[in-house]
Amino acid sequence: MQSKERVVLCAAYALEKKAINVRILKVEGLSSVTDYLLIASGRSDRQVQAVAEAVRLGLKKNHDTPPLAVEGMQEGRWVLIDYGDVVVHIFQEPVREF
Repeated sequence: MQSKERVVLCAAYALEKKAINVRILKVEGLSSVTDYLLIASGRSDRQVQAVAEAVRLGLKKNHDTPPLAVEGMQEGRWVLIDYGDVVVHIFQEPVREF
């Protein structure tokens, strides 16, 4: 799967759980770490966790793509999901604003 396809799928799974202010940033050539950043927000810790879980399970079950790492699921303020070529950040609104 190409990185562009992966980031679009991540955005779609996030939007299914009503993520807000979803943005895809192409950082290929600007970053040596990843090709795309997906940034999204949730209104509560539970919504942030639900969005993150939808992205993680959607790619794992439907596309056989488990993440390399997941951070922040227990707190639900800011969750990072790393797929190597795509890094997903899901924030609570106030955390993202900060």
